[in-house]
Amino acid sequence: MGLLTINCWWTRTNNFSTTLFPYRASTFMGGKFIHLYDAEQVVLSTLHSGFRFDTRAFASRNSVKKLRRNRQPPEIVADIPPTKDDYVQDENSASSFENSVYQNSTINPSRSTVLQACTITSGLIAALGIILRQVSHVASVEGLPILDCSAEVSFGFEMWHLELITGIVVLISSSRYLLLKTWPDFAESSEAANQQVLASLQILDYIIVAFLPGISEELLFRGALLPLFGFNWKSVFLVAAIFGVLHVGSGRKYSFAIWATFVGLVYGYATIMSSSLIVPMASHAINNLVGGILWRYTSKSSEKL
Repeated sequence: MGLLTINCWWTRTNNFSTTLFPYRASTFMGGKFIHLYDAEQVVLSTLHSGFRFDTRAFASRNSVKKLRRNRQPPEIVADIPPTKDDYVQDENSASSFENSVYQNSTINPSRSTVLQACTITSGLIAALGIILRQVSHVASVEGLPILDCSAEVSFGFEMWHLELITGIVVLISSSRYLLLKTWPDFAESSEAANQQVLASLQILDYIIVAFLPGISEELLFRGALLPLFGFNWKSVFLVAAIFGVLHVGSGRKYSFAIWATFVGLVYGYATIMSSSLIVPMASHAINNLVGGILWRYTSKSSEKL
């Protein structure tokens, strides 16, 4: 969707064995098991009597000997190799556990959280773009070798810009559709991004999360960074690469960065052709809206909405 910052363990505890508790522990000495509780009583009794004859100590020793005689040898369990069914059950258990962990770790943010994050982030990006444009204007007026962003890329609009906007929307929307059908890695990245941002929104909210990022991001990347880097094809590629890298994260893989770089190239080309910010802003926002609506009515993850 283009929103840069809306990108949303289990611990395993070990149960200590009761063998750590001294009154239930056993030790293996001289080939036989001896309960530490009885042995402890013998030692305490001997220390208390000063190594003198004591009936209680003698009784304790007799109990130890009696336990030695009565103790049966431990059962020997045959080492039976696991069967194929055991491996299948283990794999199924591991798979179900991983799925439960994944579901717990991919909780979608609430509607208010998404809208608030979108508004704040878009405002900050737009403010940065405005500041850079203003600084470049002042520096250019002062005679510094810096292009005036406001002069190079204005907010002017002409009727033929509508044709350019329409062509960009058709190109990007159709390309996205083909990639979703033919590139599984890109489809997974797009699904993760849309699920995180759009799953909790109402249909009218899509206008907000489509237009605010589209306008603010184009103001910064094509309205400020592009002319600052030279307003040429080298600048178009550089800004598009930055735009693509910043779209990695929160389930979006490098395939999504490649896609965002391609989109940035198209918007940069449109900016140079028109010298207007209206063209990339409108194209970006409309493409966001088209992609969100298509996801809502075609994705399996959105059937529960």
